[in-house]
Amino acid sequence: MRMMQRMTEAELPLCLAFNRANHQWLTHRTFAVVSRLGNGVFWYVLMLALPVIHGLWALQVSLHMALVGLLCLPIYKLLKQTTVRDRPYTQNQDILQNVPALDRFSFPSGHTMHAVAFTIILVAYLPTWAWLVVPFTVMIALSRLVLGLHYPSDVLAGAGIGALVACVSLML
Repeated sequence: MRMMQRMTEAELPLCLAFNRANHQWLTHRTFAVVSRLGNGVFWYVLMLALPVIHGLWALQVSLHMALVGLLCLPIYKLLKQTTVRDRPYTQNQDILQNVPALDRFSFPSGHTMHAVAFTIILVAYLPTWAWLVVPFTVMIALSRLVLGLHYPSDVLAGAGIGALVACVSLML
């Protein structure tokens, strides 16, 4: 707990810097939409669309993405419950939070975890999708910081866990 508190204190200036962009209407709206799509909507629609676009064989890609998402979920929930790190907007009143959080705690970023995992799986099978999903995944990660919902270490941890789960699943 002490280490998490030191990390929180060290990262608050970065959170404030990222969150300054949230005070501009267009930036806020853009990242709010990206964050909402990152809740799963974009990924679920994509998983359903892949077999339609690429044929029945792409069902394997969609199922692999779904399986990786399901594998990430208990890791995410366990870490949220054990680290109990409050979100940045609860730690500093200058952080503008105008998009509701999905839950109370911030570590790790589930949006980033799933986006990175889904991106790695999709691009491993269908590299031509990288032009769309890589920038979208970066935007999801940035949205978590700009909207004041996560610390940089939450986003980095989410990305690392998502990448690890996806890469291990590709080796099996």
